[in-house]
Amino acid sequence: MSTVASSSEAVETPYAWARLVVSLLLMTLGGSGMYSVTVVLPQIQAEFGISRSDASLPYTLTMLGFGLGGILMGRLSDRFGVIVPLVVGTLGLGTGFIWAGSADALWQLNLAQGLLIGMLGTAASFAPLVADTSQWFTRRRGIALAICMSGNYLAGTVWPPVLQHFIDTVGWRQTYTGVGMFCLAAMLPLALVYRRRPPSIAVGTPGTAAQRQTFFTREAARFDPSRPLGFSPGTLQTLLCIAGVACCVAMAMPQVHIVAYCGDLGLGAARGAEMLALMLGLGIISRLGSGWISDHIGGLRTLLLGSVLQGIALLMFLPSKGLVSLYIISGMFGLFQGGIVPAYALIVREYFSPAEAGARVGTVLMATLFGMALGGWMSGAIFDLSGSYQAAFINGIAWNLLNISIIGFLLYRSRRGPGPAGLTARA
Repeated sequence: MSTVASSSEAVETPYAWARLVVSLLLMTLGGSGMYSVTVVLPQIQAEFGISRSDASLPYTLTMLGFGLGGILMGRLSDRFGVIVPLVVGTLGLGTGFIWAGSADALWQLNLAQGLLIGMLGTAASFAPLVADTSQWFTRRRGIALAICMSGNYLAGTVWPPVLQHFIDTVGWRQTYTGVGMFCLAAMLPLALVYRRRPPSIAVGTPGTAAQRQTFFTREAARFDPSRPLGFSPGTLQTLLCIAGVACCVAMAMPQVHIVAYCGDLGLGAARGAEMLALMLGLGIISRLGSGWISDHIGGLRTLLLGSVLQGIALLMFLPSKGLVSLYIISGMFGLFQGGIVPAYALIVREYFSPAEAGARVGTVLMATLFGMALGGWMSGAIFDLSGSYQAAFINGIAWNLLNISIIGFLLYRSRRGPGPAGLTARA
């Protein structure tokens, strides 16, 4: 009984909120690895004399590494605590930027982006921090996860215009080197905040049956982790992964190619960087709003809402080629889709055991990142084949419809079969 009391008192304390703020800062810094390569895409294509799809490859490898690294870093955080992957990731991120900035060949840039920046650096500042945050909050878990994962979009708001300024001033290579040194100096001291371990479960152990039962009782018996939504855990996780790939293939088209798209339309790369910053800045508002909504209607309904709205925004991109209309639709796209990825993390925490938080969250988020990687490359390949981005937008809309279908099916299962609501009613 005393263990339950002490664990209950440890969550949602001032320390938990302070820890959340640091997580937000670290995710913002670590997110530089995602967005830097989208800004330098035109420079990479011009300097190495390659096609648009080949120039998109560093981004694709970054996202693939990001996704695979999420599983690795999630397991490390489950076993040793979040401070270990943070230190390893910071070293990888800093050295990756420095190496990429001095790359003599495209394969060197690809390796630096995929392995050091993606798999080690950015991955360490994402899934482990999301899983860690989920264990410090109960009643306000949705909004806490939204705040934490807003760091990913805050990075997209801050970094593109900053990077574009320095690229125009000193070149992309010197900019990359400077970002690497800055991340090393800023992130390593912040990692020391994570020496205290989460209160809900003992980090590094799977948890005994008694520990799991204590946690489920404290959570008002909200889920049955042995049969989530009537599926085996592996089946539900697979469905969530497929849905994650689908929604993020659609999401990648504007996020990865808006800078190049504006250049093709004669609007200028700087305008495209501003649209990307606007898109991701308003995505922060969307994430916070969706976090508040998810605390009231749950992760599945929040995810379905975001996916439907994202599809509407993608449709609106099709006829839009003017500067003002693209600014408006970019902002709408950010407002509509910002809450999608955090909803996956909340669904995992609603339906799976907390002892598996790091690995489960890392795996599902890996799928979303794989979707971003596939969507970024696929859109470039479709552009090379068709000579325009119209077909790429249509491709994104089709993938978005697949996501809506899967989440709609899961929501149907949650209303009729074993799930949080049914288990709560029986309890």
